[in-house]
Amino acid sequence: MAIGSGLGAQVGIAAESSYGTFTAPTKFIEFTKESLQLKKTTAQSAGIAAGRLIPLSSRRVVTQRQASGSLEMEVTNKAMGVLLQSLMGTTVTPVQQAATAAYLQTHLLADVAGKSLVIQKGVPLTTGTVTDKSFVGCKVVSAEFSCENGGMLVASFEIDAKDCDETQTLAVATYPAMSPFHFGQMSVKTGTYASEAALDGIRKVSLKIERPQATERFYAGQSGLKKEPISNDQVKVTGSLEGDYVSTLLDDLHTSDGATSFVWDFTGPIIALTHAERITFKLPAIRLDDAPPTVEGFDVIKPTFNFTGLDDGTNPMAIEYMSTDVTL
Repeated sequence: MAIGSGLGAQVGIAAESSYGTFTAPTKFIEFTKESLQLKKTTAQSAGIAAGRLIPLSSRRVVTQRQASGSLEMEVTNKAMGVLLQSLMGTTVTPVQQAATAAYLQTHLLADVAGKSLVIQKGVPLTTGTVTDKSFVGCKVVSAEFSCENGGMLVASFEIDAKDCDETQTLAVATYPAMSPFHFGQMSVKTGTYASEAALDGIRKVSLKIERPQATERFYAGQSGLKKEPISNDQVKVTGSLEGDYVSTLLDDLHTSDGATSFVWDFTGPIIALTHAERITFKLPAIRLDDAPPTVEGFDVIKPTFNFTGLDDGTNPMAIEYMSTDVTL
């Protein structure tokens, strides 16, 4: 029996072969918080019957079902590939590095058609029995990554789902040895693409990637369930850089509205040879949106520069993930 509290909960994920088709989870995420919930649309008959003062229970119907919520976690050196693929859109096969145990995943920005997940969560009763809630047709509609001074790299994935299936068998959770990426491994670089230089004074970074999609595709003949969401707007990439005012580099970029390449990297221990565990976010062009720093007292000036990620017309936006995962 599991512990009858959140301590006994679990979340497993798997890529779907087709939208809304259950696949038993093969990866288990060490999450910190989740809010996935079934949402139903109901209609109540309003027919008038002589003397009836309250609607009949038997005349209430469920006309639509869908689900949504978020999944929050620390970003680790294993088991992140399926989520990153669902966010970015490119079909990825990990590439072995020089016959070592290191495998590189390169997630390039592409359309997310056909990229859906099963997210199965186990929710414990107080008795220790763990109930199954399997969310099918899960599409990542946005993800936000952030790391601050002294903290972990954390991520929050916003999910839209087709339905919640409670008839499946809860998979037995297994967890490989995993380590979180953290502030001590973080570096930030800006400059010319592929020749970026380290940016000093940064205390906190956040990055949000939004994948707008038509999520209300309810049609006749679908038993009240939606069809796969379709991208219906351009991808929105935003973020912020918080730090001490150690140079005018970012200030000058704001003034000129100049573009710079942006590389946000976390490099962990060596796997083999020169290949280290890492996750790297590469944006070929960002432009700074906010006004120059202001003086608000005696302390060191600590500006926050919000930025927008853009296409430089040549180089792709990418998330690189180096781990010992042979498959996603």
